[in-house]
Amino acid sequence: MSTDLEETMETVSGAPTGGAALDGASSAPCGTAALGGETQPGAAGPHAQPEAVGPDALPRTIIRPPRGWQLVNARELWQYRELLYFLAWRDVKVRYKQTVLGAAWAVLQPAMMMVVFSIFFGRMAHVDSGGMPYPLFVFAGLLPWTFFATAIASAGNSVVGSERLITKIYFPRLAIPFASVGAALVDFAVAFSMLLVLMIWYRVPPSWGLLLVPVLVALFALAALGVGTLLAALNVAYRDFRYVIPFLVQLWMFATPSIYMNTPADVGGQRPEARAESALSSSPDLRPLTSDPSPPPDPRPLTSDPSPPPDPRPLTSGFSSSLLALNPLTGLVASFRAAVVGGPIPWPMLRWSSLGVVALLVLGCLYFRRVEDSFADII
Repeated sequence: MSTDLEETMETVSGAPTGGAALDGASSAPCGTAALGGETQPGAAGPHAQPEAVGPDALPRTIIRPPRGWQLVNARELWQYRELLYFLAWRDVKVRYKQTVLGAAWAVLQPAMMMVVFSIFFGRMAHVDSGGMPYPLFVFAGLLPWTFFATAIASAGNSVVGSERLITKIYFPRLAIPFASVGAALVDFAVAFSMLLVLMIWYRVPPSWGLLLVPVLVALFALAALGVGTLLAALNVAYRDFRYVIPFLVQLWMFATPSIYMNTPADVGGQRPEARAESALSSSPDLRPLTSDPSPPPDPRPLTSDPSPPPDPRPLTSGFSSSLLALNPLTGLVASFRAAVVGGPIPWPMLRWSSLGVVALLVLGCLYFRRVEDSFADII
């Protein structure tokens, strides 16, 4: 009797000295002791394992695919905000990698376009600029347009360019085109300094309209997000859009009044005919002589064809202006130019353009979220 008790105590303490444990002790679970054929909790041994937990005590994660049309999961995008930042920074670094001028290309691109349009449209075609210097007029329109064009071109090809990233890990797919638009904002901020230099050069004082510039830039960014996400989703399924996007950007530029006037509201609400008459009457070479009613003799031969005087009227009027009003960028470009260089803001056009921007954003995000689950299979 005493021998069995000593062997039992040695088994419970976990340090047997040569005796054998009672029957059933070898089958007792770790962390328990066999005493009298019953399983009792005891001190853990040197090789003890944690007790098994039932399946009902473990947390369960249920993953369900989204159904129907989804807009934007803002909470998920906020959780992946660091990924969004690094994707945008990656696009900026890749764009100017191994370039001599670097970020100066963000200024040179609209600046060279300004020079070309100033020569052909300002000096040769005499396009109306509302009384302001034509280089400043055209640069104030090309700057937001260049941002929009760069953003939709980069966002449209962003998903296809991130094929390996999409097929390996999960993250919100909207982060890819959104990062491309964010990278284009960096170029816009750099090129905006050139606009300030032109305002100083032509002695155009800043106005209170500059306070509206952040709002207008946000509207341009939302429009680029809507069009960019739509093109990105379409480009995955139909690779023809790889060739459609550059053509679309060129066509859209001439359909946007960035290098010409569209409506009389662009220059203070004065009619085009009144502006033309005032420009002709203010020109010293074209004013009629009040002292001598007879015109001076014309030294040119009668057979020559006299060249017409410059026509400062805008390139659009009537039906074409109505068509351009359907373009959501028309009011945004006109408002941006008026806010920067001074002038009345075309509020009716801005309201319609804002509604068009919201429609583009909703359409692009809805279609992108609808087809994003199939990107990894068909990309």
